Amino acid sequence: MNKHQNILTEKLNGLSLPEINNTVSVPKDASFIKKLIAYSGPGALVAVGYMDPGNWVTSIAGGAQYGYLLLSVILISSLIAMLLQYMAAKLGIVTGMDLAQATRLHTKKKTGAFLWVMNELAIMATDIAEVIGSAVALNLLFGFPLLVGVFITILDVFLLLMLTKLGFRKIEAIVMTLIATIFIIFSYEVFLGQPNVPELFQGFIPRKEVVTDKGALLLALGIVGATVMPHNLYLHSSIVQSRQYNREDHAEIKEAIRFAKWDSNIQLMFAFIVNCLLLTLGATLFFGHGETLTTLGSLYHALADSSIVGVIASPLLSVLFAVALLASGQNSTITGTLSGQIIMEGFIKLQLPTWVRRLITRFLAVIPVVVAILLFGDSEEVVEKLLIYSQVFLSAALPLSIIPLTIFTSQEKLMGEFKNHFLVTIIAWAVTIILTILNIYLIITTFI
Repeated sequence: MNKHQNILTEKLNGLSLPEINNTVSVPKDASFIKKLIAYSGPGALVAVGYMDPGNWVTSIAGGAQYGYLLLSVILISSLIAMLLQYMAAKLGIVTGMDLAQATRLHTKKKTGAFLWVMNELAIMATDIAEVIGSAVALNLLFGFPLLVGVFITILDVFLLLMLTKLGFRKIEAIVMTLIATIFIIFSYEVFLGQPNVPELFQGFIPRKEVVTDKGALLLALGIVGATVMPHNLYLHSSIVQSRQYNREDHAEIKEAIRFAKWDSNIQLMFAFIVNCLLLTLGATLFFGHGETLTTLGSLYHALADSSIVGVIASPLLSVLFAVALLASGQNSTITGTLSGQIIMEGFIKLQLPTWVRRLITRFLAVIPVVVAILLFGDSEEVVEKLLIYSQVFLSAALPLSIIPLTIFTSQEKLMGEFKNHFLVTIIAWAVTIILTILNIYLIITTFI
């Protein structure tokens, strides 16, 4: 985009997340490593969505029921995620708009309003998974009733308020620390389980059983549907603009895209490893007991049951599992709030104080969980069934995000020389069509 277009864009849309936009300094004449460190951070916030509580039961149950078979699905899903997140980051860096702003600018008022409502519902669905994950973790660690745990999660509002006062770089550091915590815990538990390494690596090779076995296919679709989250695309297109680079300088834009891609791919590689660890944990410790592992609580108790996991069973493994679950829920809380702000400001240009936005999002997420508990009982099966339905809704909302993303990043008028290469465009459209079909099939098989 030329200078005139950038000024016009800023006038029409305003800056994306203005409180953090262009606030993180980047060294001009420095080594590759120093620049990579300066640009690293947004990828970590994005990677959180690929290892949130919504992924846990699907990945572990996949390993418990089918061994290492579905590792190939995690690999393919992660490669798709890397492509889509790269496109989202590039859109933000080149145009100075996040995906919500770009979509609103290029759609009619009614269409924009519809997309805003759908994305707000997607944020609420994401937040439901965070509420349930955190409430279950509090129940497992401290014995709080689930209803009490749900109300405790409202305090996340004040946690986020404290974090925002520390600065965006500090938030990135906290998120990275929580990701490292999850990674270390599951690495330790998988190490104790002593997986069959040759079989593990064979699991990354796609096999026909993934498609021919109905149960495996349904779990595979669940893994794909729970992996690529729509709010991550809006989030990434905004927070990459937090770095200080010359918005009019071709060389600096190119460098920003390059390091954003490095940051994103490295962090998504960590998310890929964590998801592989989850599935490997299921395959190593629970293979043959998959029918009993229907909730996060059953997984927690199984880790202390020597009749299931053998001599390595211990309360410590269970506690570490619950700590990782709590860390995952808190991580997702941070990114969910930022995504909600991006979508509200981008689609309807409504700016609210962070605490107001956070309270609205959290109360909207808490209401269906509380209603489900009051109507059907204070049990893990009830809230985790709601968690599954929230993931199904996210699957339905995904095409509404990836279709405009693919269109925008393929347009020379919008992206200039940074538009997608022809091969990338073909792959992006193929991924878009396949994900849409798979998600429709997932929705049908969930309810019928």
